[in-house]
Amino acid sequence: MSTPPPPLLDVRGLVVRYGPVTAVDGVSFSLDAGETLALDGPSGCGKSSTALAVLQLRRPDAGEVRFEGRELTTLPERELRPLRPRMQPVFQDPYGSLSPRHRIRDAVAEPLKVQGRWHATDGPARVAELLDRVGLDPSYGDRRPHELSGGQCQRAGIARALASDPRLLVLDEPVSALDPSVRAGVLNLLADLQDELGLGYLFICHDRAVVRHFADRVLEMRAP
Repeated sequence: MSTPPPPLLDVRGLVVRYGPVTAVDGVSFSLDAGETLALDGPSGCGKSSTALAVLQLRRPDAGEVRFEGRELTTLPERELRPLRPRMQPVFQDPYGSLSPRHRIRDAVAEPLKVQGRWHATDGPARVAELLDRVGLDPSYGDRRPHELSGGQCQRAGIARALASDPRLLVLDEPVSALDPSVRAGVLNLLADLQDELGLGYLFICHDRAVVRHFADRVLEMRAP
């Protein structure tokens, strides 16, 4: 009998402190590829701190974060660096997550260049493909963030995350800054991408209706 694969993400006993304040106290959960786990709870309960610890943008004070079977919290940065592209964030503020000085095509291309995967011959075609995949005409690559609507800018942010060929997206309130009429389109896009690519989503949201509609499972967090 074959051994089942480990969860895409497995978090055990996570603790995050900021000085004397404990923001996350003993949180545990797992997430499989192709699954959406929502972190729900009031402001200040540690949802975003949990996301930062999962991404290793804030090293936890205790606990384990296993991604694709590898324990991340003890890895030195040189060993963690090759894994970072496989875990990508999508933030709440679509305009704040993209440099206002860069055209959209440059923002989407940046991960490819940083990771040494940019090729002058087929790189522009790859950027156009990513924009098309998130529902943006490739001509939008010539624009800057302020020339796009909030929903369009968030789609560009998702395209930028997809450029790294991730397995996990950490979605921190990805639709809360959008008009209600735009939210459904972005959520439908995320659902389609998950079906196509088998992505795992750690989904942070304070809107219970959105959580019930979008998530496979919900982890209720409370303020420590």
